[in-house]
Amino acid sequence: MARFCSVLLAGFVPCLLAAAEPDGKAAPKVLIYTRNHVSTGTGFVHDNIATSVAAVKELCAEQGIVCDASEDPAVFTTENLQNYRAVIFSNSNNEAFSDPAQSEAFTGYIENGGGFVGIHSASGSERANPNFKRILGGTFKWHTPNQKFTVVVADKNHPATAGLPAEWHWKDEGYLCDLVPDLHVLLEMDTASVANPPREKWALKFEGNRFPLSWCHQVGKGRCFYTALGHDKEDYADPLFRGHLKGGILWVLDMAK
Repeated sequence: MARFCSVLLAGFVPCLLAAAEPDGKAAPKVLIYTRNHVSTGTGFVHDNIATSVAAVKELCAEQGIVCDASEDPAVFTTENLQNYRAVIFSNSNNEAFSDPAQSEAFTGYIENGGGFVGIHSASGSERANPNFKRILGGTFKWHTPNQKFTVVVADKNHPATAGLPAEWHWKDEGYLCDLVPDLHVLLEMDTASVANPPREKWALKFEGNRFPLSWCHQVGKGRCFYTALGHDKEDYADPLFRGHLKGGILWVLDMAK
């Protein structure tokens, strides 16, 4: 703690001290990662990134969790990742890493007990990387146009869903991902409630009228949580959505009560 206080203005020192836990241990620390990059110079970048990062920081601060934020892939070294209890991919997209060593460091970090949280377009990161797919739980394939539909709570007892109604009417892009097996599904899209386009025109075919939108699972020793919700900037001020995010983050950190 003293190492950081020595380089900051005195007025900021109490904030850092307040971040310490009552027993004197350092507060849990997470990294918020937002890289949106494609080598060809094209690719969609969400305008919600700054809003999502601000919301995550607020939610974490309420729980005594310290946050760093970066879009620099150089943060993914084995040594640096040891500073964090979890990495939160907040509306990242496309190429998360700039070289294979960064991906290997991240995979090893998760497998050895680091946590992962993915928000919305994070499922569009590293689309050809099987290890990232395994960690997140799937890879983005297609989404419906942004519209209102019904979200169904699949597990009402999880911290990420405990405050939600059984059926939640929500406006968002309905994400369809190519999923890995054995996910613990938390939220599902009622596909029959999606008006446009008709189901037969969807790019991913599946059975039934439910499709996972949020889930959690374990990869090695690491806890992983993902939610496909959160396209609109306004979402990050919504109390239900904020509770959903907070519960997922706390579950990953094993801090949920």
